[in-house]
Order: sequence, then C-alpha cells, then structure tokens
Amino acid sequence: MNILHVNTSDTGGGAARLTSDLVASTIAAGYPTSFFVGRRKCGSSDCQVLDHQRYRHLWARLFDRTAARMRLSQRWAKLFGRPISSSRLFLGHEDFDFPATWKLLEIPAQKPDLVHLHNLHGAYFDLRVLPSLSARIPTFVTLHDAWMLAGHCSHSFSCERWRTGCGSCPDLTIYPAIRRDATAYNWRRKQQIYSKSRLHIATPCRWLMEKVMDSILAPAIVSSRLIPHGIDLSVFKPGDRSQARMDLGLPTTSIILMFAAQGIRENIWKDYKTMRSAFEIVSAAMGEKRLIFLALGEESPTERIGNAELRFVPHLSDRLLVAKHYQAADIYVHGARAELWGLSITEAMACGLPVVASNVGGIPDQIAEGQTGFLVPVGDAEQMAERIRILVNDDSLRLDMGRRALRRAQAEFGLARMARKYLNWYEEILASDQSLCQSNDYDGCAHAHIDRCR
Repeated sequence: MNILHVNTSDTGGGAARLTSDLVASTIAAGYPTSFFVGRRKCGSSDCQVLDHQRYRHLWARLFDRTAARMRLSQRWAKLFGRPISSSRLFLGHEDFDFPATWKLLEIPAQKPDLVHLHNLHGAYFDLRVLPSLSARIPTFVTLHDAWMLAGHCSHSFSCERWRTGCGSCPDLTIYPAIRRDATAYNWRRKQQIYSKSRLHIATPCRWLMEKVMDSILAPAIVSSRLIPHGIDLSVFKPGDRSQARMDLGLPTTSIILMFAAQGIRENIWKDYKTMRSAFEIVSAAMGEKRLIFLALGEESPTERIGNAELRFVPHLSDRLLVAKHYQAADIYVHGARAELWGLSITEAMACGLPVVASNVGGIPDQIAEGQTGFLVPVGDAEQMAERIRILVNDDSLRLDMGRRALRRAQAEFGLARMARKYLNWYEEILASDQSLCQSNDYDGCAHAHIDRCR
C-alpha cells in the first residue's frame, strides 16, 4: 500500500504538524509514503514541493525568469505572466491555477494506491482536479477547517450563508481573504466540483462532520470517519512540576495558568480578550495568593495585574520545551471564538492538566464537562473566571480532574491511535475496491476506478 499525502506545508500550523506526524507514523509502520506540499518550510527531505512553474505555459515560465533577473516581486511576475489568473483574483475568485496538481499521481517515484489530501487552501492546489483524481484512485480528505464548505472563509463563525450559497459575505478578510465578494460564484464552483467527485471524508469532531453533512460537500462523500487529532504521548506527558518550574525560572509556590496559540492577541480564532478579563477577575479575588498566567506564543513585556502576573512567552518550535511549560502549570485555559480541534488542549490534558475552555466547535469532543475540565459559553469572562476560581481553591478537585484528563488523553488522543485508525480505513477501502473489481462489478465499485479495475 503506497500512500500519498498532500498539504499546504510541512510545518507552521496544526494541519501541517498533524500531516507531518501522520506521514512519519505511516512510514514507521512500514508503509511506503510520499509527502507533497505547496511550501516546504523546514527544509526536510521527507517532503517534496509541488513545482507548478514547471507545468505552466511557456509565456508564464519565461516571464517568471525575466522577473527574477529584474528582481521584480512575485506579484508583478504573476500579473504579467498569468494575466487571466490575476484578473480572476481581482474579481474575488479563489485561485485554482496550480497545474502540478494534475500531475500528482505521476510525480512520486512509486505510483500511489491512494491519496490523502489535507488543507487544500493556501494558494497551491487546483480543486478542479478532484473529480478526475477521485475517479482514478481512492481519495481521502481530512478537513482541518471549514474552507471546503464555503465561498472563501476557513471558519464562518456565526454566519450560516455557507448552507444556502454564500454571497453578501459579512467579512471578506477572514482567512483566506479575497478582494471582492465573489463568494456566491466560489460556492457554486465548489458545488459543481463536488457533484462529480467521490471522496472519503474525515473530521476530528462531530461539530464539523455535522456541518459537512449539511453542506455542498455531502454529495461527494463515499465514506466518512470521525478521527480525533492525535498528539505524541512520548513528548506530552506528566513531569515533575517543581523541576519544570526551576528549569523555566518560575516560582514554585504560585498558581500557574497557561494558554498556548500563535499570535495570541491578534489571533482571530482565539479569544484573548475574554481570557484576560477572566484573569483580572480571578486575580482580584485571590487576595495575597500569587497567580501567574503564561501566554505561550507571543513575545511581549510582562504585565502586572494586582498581585498577579501576565507573562508572554515567544512561540516555541521545540515540543519538549512546550511540554515542559505544560508540566510547570496547574490549569490550562483556552478561550476561543472558533476551534475545530484544540491541539494545545489535548497536549495539556496529556500532561495532566484540567482545562477550562470555550464551549465551541470541537472542544466539547475533547473535554468531559465536570470530569476533565469545564466548558464555558463563548465570550463569558465571568463564568470562565468562576470555573478557574473553583480549580484554584480546590486542590483535590484540580488534581483529580487532571488525572482524569491524563487518562482520557492517553486512551483517546494519541498519535499512534490516530495513525492506526487511518491505516485501517485505507486498508478497508482498498480491500473493498479490489473485491468489487475482481467480481467485475464496476458499477458497484466504491470509487468508479474503472480504468484501474480493468
């Protein structure tokens, strides 16, 4: 079984990290695996970049080289080398002009038996390939956000227009942003693509799967799975709290709360404002008890709030060092406005921390309310503060919830478990196709791979 994975990049976000971990796990399990990305960031030889320029028409290639010699920006190279594509972007159309996508099955050294797609936005993938690709080979898609369901955005927040055709978009700046409101056109184009595709769809949570089943993607689904995102339990595990604090220069007697995300204060998916307000409320009620809130993912000066401290820690790429911060903390706090699956939540749970988090998206699939943590309404600083106060003031409850969180993370959210679920699914689909093909039941073949079968 040769597997081909495709994602926007190899590092830099949750989807990239999960894809890279899944690739490493399938290779370790003995399955030949190829990994293609739109952008390679870490320089690893484990993945290859899709070279779209190689397959562009002659004028685009010539102008790209000319622009490079003249030291013109890529924007100008695209404007003059690919004028039709540039004009479509100006009109607000999503960019699908990436010709190497059509060569996915020819590029790998070994012909794949299946392809597993991950994030398909990020200016690297031609979505129009899905009908022909899924007719030739079993095509799996793991949704890491809701971009495939809407006219441009990766999360729609409270907007429900993705159900009925988009248009009149309330916010064109949500990633991936577009210049003009062509969301209705983009939605219809995706709908047409999916109507001719046959896909195996995975989501990490029930919330997104329910959206998928109510969306334009539903007609394309041949099979579906709920597969929680996994973490490396050999890295994220309990540790000596006192030693971790000594190593990080943190006081051993303080109560330490923690939150982790990239670009904490400006991250539109997270809810820093509510977390800060809750921290202020808690700190005011703690009297002389010292409280520290570690905000991991942004560099900024430490702030004093009464007797409490708000400490910012720059983004860390070393997972062992990230794990040490969890091991030093007492409670993990996660405010969010939109969240498909909080990887940092499961990391914290695996390190033995109870979690107080916003009740949004896939987070309820992670936290057992009142057992491994608390869920609070989105934007409710008062209730978030109250739940934090309960854990701060009750050592027994805090430790008990942390132990239950650890057991749940180890039982349900490990990387090895996630990889095995995917591998079993691959094998099931390939075996089903082979059985149908051998019986010459091409019409019953789950993927209509008639050419491959014959």
